[in-house]
Amino acid sequence: MPQVNMTVNGKPASGDVEGRTLLVEFLRETLDLTGTHVGCDTSQCGACVVHVNGKAVKSCTMFAAEADGAEVLTIEGVAAPDGTLDPVQEAFHQHHGLQCGFCTPGMVMSAKALLAENPTPTEAEVRDYLEGNICRCTGYHNIVKAIMAASGQDVSKIAAE
Repeated sequence: MPQVNMTVNGKPASGDVEGRTLLVEFLRETLDLTGTHVGCDTSQCGACVVHVNGKAVKSCTMFAAEADGAEVLTIEGVAAPDGTLDPVQEAFHQHHGLQCGFCTPGMVMSAKALLAENPTPTEAEVRDYLEGNICRCTGYHNIVKAIMAASGQDVSKIAAE
């Protein structure tokens, strides 16, 4: 079996993979980084979003071998080493952007990618960007509010639902 080498959450990581091993499987099963969730196995839900070389990727659609040599960021690498939450994570907490939490890792990773591309998105732009992420609990309203708050925008006039 071929070996892949990558940097995951700032640390070197390697392992043997079959050609068909998906990145999400490598992260969860080989590296024991189970924060990246598998929701649908068809790239429809967004629960498995990670960043590969700075770009948001649904890790169930990428082979681990394709990430050989890449910089990978998972939800486990988002908070500071001392446990301080990233601004997006803090905003999700403060604005109740989660309920069951299953979609949250993918939502946070997608939100971070959106804010890197567009630091002050409108509500419509946030909703459009999250089109590939499914949440069955929240109805998205507080997720959108949290992302806008993480961008530094005033969300005090947005009513909670």
